[in-house]
Amino acid sequence: MAHLNPTPVLEPGQDRTMILNMGPQHPSTHGVLRVLLEIDGETVVRMMPDIGFLHTGIEKTCEAKFYQQVVPLTDRIDYLCPMTNNLCYVLAVEKLLGLEIPPKAQWLRVLLNELTRINSHLVWLGTHAMDIGALTVFLYCFREREEVLNLFEMVSGQRMMTSYFRVGGIALEPPLGFFDRVRNFAGYFPSKIDEYENLLTGNPIWTMRTKGVARMTAEDAIALGASGPTLRGSGVDFDLRRDIPYSSYEKFQFKVPVSQEGDVFARYMCRVQELRESTVIVRQALDGMPEGPIKADAPGIVLPDREKMKTQMEALIYHFKIITEGFAVPPGEVYQAVESPRGEMGYYVVSDGTAKPYRVHMRAACLANLQTLPKMCEGRLLADVVAAIGSIDIVLGEIDR
Repeated sequence: MAHLNPTPVLEPGQDRTMILNMGPQHPSTHGVLRVLLEIDGETVVRMMPDIGFLHTGIEKTCEAKFYQQVVPLTDRIDYLCPMTNNLCYVLAVEKLLGLEIPPKAQWLRVLLNELTRINSHLVWLGTHAMDIGALTVFLYCFREREEVLNLFEMVSGQRMMTSYFRVGGIALEPPLGFFDRVRNFAGYFPSKIDEYENLLTGNPIWTMRTKGVARMTAEDAIALGASGPTLRGSGVDFDLRRDIPYSSYEKFQFKVPVSQEGDVFARYMCRVQELRESTVIVRQALDGMPEGPIKADAPGIVLPDREKMKTQMEALIYHFKIITEGFAVPPGEVYQAVESPRGEMGYYVVSDGTAKPYRVHMRAACLANLQTLPKMCEGRLLADVVAAIGSIDIVLGEIDR
């Protein structure tokens, strides 16, 4: 990343400029991000993001875990879309294993990933609006997010770090009443999106703070590796769910919101429209949910049903061996990408034929999107920096790892 180095230092370019530190504890940097700014009065002359304050060593930790033990680590890469990270990782391992996943498991994965997208975008919208001064929207967004977290807890037992997907399928059958509760949420949620838009989209203060602010051209977005709404807000029509489909996304009909303006308002509108499109996908997943198993038929890789363990010695042995020894994955390497709420999340997994991965590397959407900040902010007012940071929706846990 051209603008980042281990110990970034900015020297004033001339007597009239000064260096300003923003973060790493500034609430509007959405995590422990430090931004060094050279300013000339109220104008940003140069910007340099400084990362690494939240380093967890998750990638290295993966090398010491069995393949199935890595799933809980992926929850913590981007803690606002844990199921998206679960999905990306298990898809990569399933490619190496050559596993065929049952249709019901694939559709459940789509359903839960779109609920995850809604959950993430609600946090983004509430905090982004609050950064710019619209405090009420935060309370509205977290009202609906609470129900999404209740759905996660209902299906997995956890509100955030769900660890619900497994190599070969999903952990458990959804409980009775889960699909009805999801359908109820999908029924009333569009009216709540209308409420958010009534507060913001036509609000003259909101439009003054977002329209024409932090512009980025399509050429710059592509050159800097941007993806997700940050890329589509600059007019580039690309979405992995549609263009390189995975987990049966090719069977769903949905629009990919794109804006041409490339400013904060364009990125805002892309995500708001994605809230609506995710609701459409959720309804399709509910209406077309296939019947059948939720796990692949792969003894020695997929844990057997607990009921079988009570009556079949072979199932009990498989369970014991998978838990204590893991399962070997054929040697090879694979890259799997999915469309996270922030853009292209990719997992590069290398197997050396043992029960533990030789290497797991995450291609973080936020790390690439963070590169766009200097392009958006240099030459603009200092007051627009917070709006620009909020508009790319970064999560520092994904950036630092």
